[in-house]
Amino acid sequence: MKACVFTLGCKMNEVESSSLMRGLEERGYEVTDVPCYADLYVLNTCAVTAEAERKSRQAVARLRKFNPAAPVVVCGCASEQNGEAFYGKEGVTLVLGAQNKGRLLEALETQGIFRETERGFCELPPPKQTKTRAFLRIQDGCDRFCSYCLIPYLRGRSRSRSAESVLQEARACGAKEIVLTGVDISSYRDGNVGLGELLLSLKDIPARIRLGSLEEGIADEKFLRQMREAGNALPHFHLSLQSGSTAVLKAMNRRYTREEYLACCRKIYEYFPDAAITTDIIAGFPTETEEDFAQSLSLIAEAGLARVHCFPFSPRPGTAAAKKKALPAEVKRERMARLTEAAKRAESEYISRFLGTERTVLFEEDGGYSENYIRVYADGAQEGMLARVKLIKPYRDGAFAEIKEEIK
Repeated sequence: MKACVFTLGCKMNEVESSSLMRGLEERGYEVTDVPCYADLYVLNTCAVTAEAERKSRQAVARLRKFNPAAPVVVCGCASEQNGEAFYGKEGVTLVLGAQNKGRLLEALETQGIFRETERGFCELPPPKQTKTRAFLRIQDGCDRFCSYCLIPYLRGRSRSRSAESVLQEARACGAKEIVLTGVDISSYRDGNVGLGELLLSLKDIPARIRLGSLEEGIADEKFLRQMREAGNALPHFHLSLQSGSTAVLKAMNRRYTREEYLACCRKIYEYFPDAAITTDIIAGFPTETEEDFAQSLSLIAEAGLARVHCFPFSPRPGTAAAKKKALPAEVKRERMARLTEAAKRAESEYISRFLGTERTVLFEEDGGYSENYIRVYADGAQEGMLARVKLIKPYRDGAFAEIKEEIK
């Protein structure tokens, strides 16, 4: 029996799909994440934008082309948002939501829409490792309720994994780099153990520790000291922004100002001068004026951002922002173009800072990442190789390097 687990959306979905792949293997399935002929299809959906939700619905027919007789099991945010849109599709035999994905493995023989609210952190099998890096779920859900975002309604309130369980999986995974991931890992809390204490508990793990997406409030003196003390935590901070305008941030229900975000960046650079600060910025939020947008553009350079994920505002029914009057589509397109250009310029400038310096890179199948998240390519690099390299010149989406020494 062969199962195909097809994933759309965020890193959390990818990690959870990898866990489902491991669970299916343990139940005797041959498992792949590449669409192909299979006896069972598991579709892990996304609803972060209307386009993502549309692609999730279309994926059912895309998978069934390989084997129209195979059942399709649907889970994830799009099915949490509108399970009925999937349950009526030909071939779909089971629809779950974004929560309780661990129940999927036991529920494969049942049918129906499963909507029980998840109260605690849902343990899943350790992910099937399909890449050099291991992604380790430490948290799920969100309590922030940003005005544009459906995630708290789909994934539920913030829930943290026990520190003991995190440590056990980290010890057992054997990866050279572990990425701690979740919807909002800044809110991680297991009793007296916050994210900083968790990093200290992982300091003896023989692996690099990279953090997933963070919120501005996490990077205070205490956390940065703990991160530095841990020693194996990498200087890469994906510090969520969304807008460089304080007025727009307030309308988004983000809990900081432009000045507070910039102060956070300065504090990070005090502790980690070579840090890569990456972020997300939305173009064309309904209340965004041209002046507001200009503040987003200027913040990219002022904060010294290493990489920016740009995307246009997409109204999500059920959120406060969806009730606001949308900006014209041509305005959003034009701002997206300028934002993307500013992001490319910032990334190029960040990479240029490190040309001629040595970095430590973990290589994957095609290139790898330095400790400060520069994409690196080198002759002679092999998947799984950890090496000290010298960055020579800009290349593709990163830099070309000379391998100086392999690190065993």
